[in-house]
Amino acid sequence: MELDRVARIQAEWARERPDLDVTPQGVIGRLHRLAAVLTEQLAVVYRRHGLGEGEFDVLAALRRAGAPYERAPGELAQHTMVTTGAITKRIDRLERDGLVTRRPGQDDARRRVVALTEAGKQVIDQAFTEHMANERRLLDALDADDAGRLEQILTTWLARFEPPR
Repeated sequence: MELDRVARIQAEWARERPDLDVTPQGVIGRLHRLAAVLTEQLAVVYRRHGLGEGEFDVLAALRRAGAPYERAPGELAQHTMVTTGAITKRIDRLERDGLVTRRPGQDDARRRVVALTEAGKQVIDQAFTEHMANERRLLDALDADDAGRLEQILTTWLARFEPPR
């Protein structure tokens, strides 16, 4: 039987450091490798729409907000996988590309609001449609029962680090 890359690494470490339990590498190593593969596969769709992962995430957070498709920059950081520090850079690029606008808040002129433009709404709607088809394609590598079990396991595990709100 052929060993995958993670199993080969585990075997080498088990040989070199038999005093250590290397079984965690079986899960963590494979998750790490799979995350890299999935990220690249997802990025193909983002690039096709002229977006990076962070820009896609910001546009998606604005679209999910519902009409009028706007949020304050701090809210965007809470509703995306993008850090607060990276939000401004993403918004600058999206604004330059005509996909979002910035304006003062209605109740407080010091508060800024970021909103999708019509062009931004069209881009994210098209990109998200293709993104969901791509995710389906990737997940279809598993049968439905395995995918369901994996989702339950990952939900439980993630909640230990990032409690649900």
